[in-house]
Amino acid sequence: MNIALIGLGNILLKDEGVGVHVANTIKQRYTFSPDVEVIDGGTMGLDLLPLLEGRDKVLIVDAVDFAKEYGYISIIENEAIPSILNSKLSVHHINLSDVLFAAKLMDILPPEICLIGIQPKSIDVGLDMTDEINEKIETLIDAVIKKLNEWSVECVLLSHQELSR
Repeated sequence: MNIALIGLGNILLKDEGVGVHVANTIKQRYTFSPDVEVIDGGTMGLDLLPLLEGRDKVLIVDAVDFAKEYGYISIIENEAIPSILNSKLSVHHINLSDVLFAAKLMDILPPEICLIGIQPKSIDVGLDMTDEINEKIETLIDAVIKKLNEWSVECVLLSHQELSR
């Protein structure tokens, strides 16, 4: 298996950076087999295409406009992803649905894609996420680890000693 966990978002826009924060936290806390890559996808837009190519599975974490109350979390898979993203949060210049469409046209779309999204409270300029979204980080991390486990990925939590290095 060749699996990527990609955190998306702009960390300069408060809750918009949640995907990056989740991916970076997971990268610090866990180790994975060499066939799993944890990636800070930031706001790469179409530059994500090479990161999708050749993957068997891709798990994406991002702020998503679900038109729900902030903090709402949902897991969307495969063909359902572009339809939920058409409402655009106007957070990325080239959004994820555009990237997935381009990947499909180029015939490099991974066979399995999962998006774990959270409704942001604020995408105003600021380095710190809102308290309400910060409180949901552990829930997002748990959802990511659970999905990776479903994909038979061994997620090894580092010990306190290893984390403090």
